[in-house]
Amino acid sequence: MSWKELEAGAVVKGGTSSSYVVSGWRVKRPVIDEAKCTNCLICWIYCPEPAIVRHQEGKVTIDYDHCKGCGICETECPPKAISMVREP
Repeated sequence: MSWKELEAGAVVKGGTSSSYVVSGWRVKRPVIDEAKCTNCLICWIYCPEPAIVRHQEGKVTIDYDHCKGCGICETECPPKAISMVREP
């Protein structure tokens, strides 16, 4: 029997956490220092989940329901306006 003859099973759907609340996975969460943020949107571009929310006026906020706490936003932020803090 070849793989082409096998029945479909264990189907894994790809995508993002937009359909799931993943906040329980975090150990640390990102916090934006508004005084340092230049609204460059680099964090929004690099975030692998729909956790960075871009508003019409250019401001960004964090949707903590969809943030896994990966820290990519902190690493990629040019003005270092994002810091990861331990979850309470």
